[in-house]
Amino acid sequence: MEKAKIKLICQLVEADGQNVAARLADKEHVSRQAASAWLAAARQEGVISSEGTGRGVRYALATLASASKVYQREGLSEDIVWRELCAPMLRELPDNVRGIWQHAMTEMINNAVDHSGSGQVTVAMQMNALFTEGFVADAGEGIFMKIQKALDLYDTREAILELAKGKFTTDPTHHSGEGIFFSSKMMDRYTIRSGKLHFDHRGEGPDWLLEHESDVIGTQVSMRLANDSTRTAKEVFDRFALPEEFSFAKTTVPVRLAQHEGETLVSRSQAKRLTRRFERFQSVVLDFSGVDEIGQAFADEVFRVFQNAHPDISMMPSNASAAISAMIKRVQNPT
Repeated sequence: MEKAKIKLICQLVEADGQNVAARLADKEHVSRQAASAWLAAARQEGVISSEGTGRGVRYALATLASASKVYQREGLSEDIVWRELCAPMLRELPDNVRGIWQHAMTEMINNAVDHSGSGQVTVAMQMNALFTEGFVADAGEGIFMKIQKALDLYDTREAILELAKGKFTTDPTHHSGEGIFFSSKMMDRYTIRSGKLHFDHRGEGPDWLLEHESDVIGTQVSMRLANDSTRTAKEVFDRFALPEEFSFAKTTVPVRLAQHEGETLVSRSQAKRLTRRFERFQSVVLDFSGVDEIGQAFADEVFRVFQNAHPDISMMPSNASAAISAMIKRVQNPT
């Protein structure tokens, strides 16, 4: 079966495992019988699986390869885990995709080894016809709690905002604080769960902070990347370096992470939490996706007080509503 047809079938199955034949027939302008024959061929090739019969059949993406292992953390080397566990199942993927996976998996394994204090580290990867997923978990203190203690933060949720900015590490002697930031930007989807908190980054979309009722022990990192992604690690690094610069000089900060549930961004204290460590960058893009409005004091602290104190930092709002844009202009140009 043609690769394009297999990809389309897998995309339809990933979106919804039910009524696939009808949706495939509608999209390709073929009969229901022809669409069912294509699904049978895809199942025969092993890229999808099915349960049930007739109109009650449900399809799912088949696992083409998987690998997992629990390692003792003490003395663990991330490059050995990569060569022994990860690289063999990714050998058929394009060079750029393998390069991203090597960067992200080794960075996340190294973080668990150096920071978690856990007795063991679990590493796993799983591939289907569309994408590959990677998983690194430990049973240590938990990344958000560790950051909260290091920065003396009032709320553990503020730790996620610091991670999203980049250039933060609890061990600056041995780490640059760039691993999580760049790994998340390279992936189609990147999540961290620890305690009740869940950080979710999806492609070019806004970052999300979710809270669950149940606790996750330690830290769990999950990553997903399309097997045919055209993204490269260099492209992502270059995106956050200024022209003629080779260092991590630019960051995009999801402002919504400074806004706790039920709150509006109105106070100077909230603004000061948002701008904490901005001085480490030359350019800061403030992404207002998911934020409906901001108060005068918040805007004034960010776009006048902080900006005047740091005139060499470029501060650029993006995805701002008309109301937010008007408030920013108001504090920048007081009458």
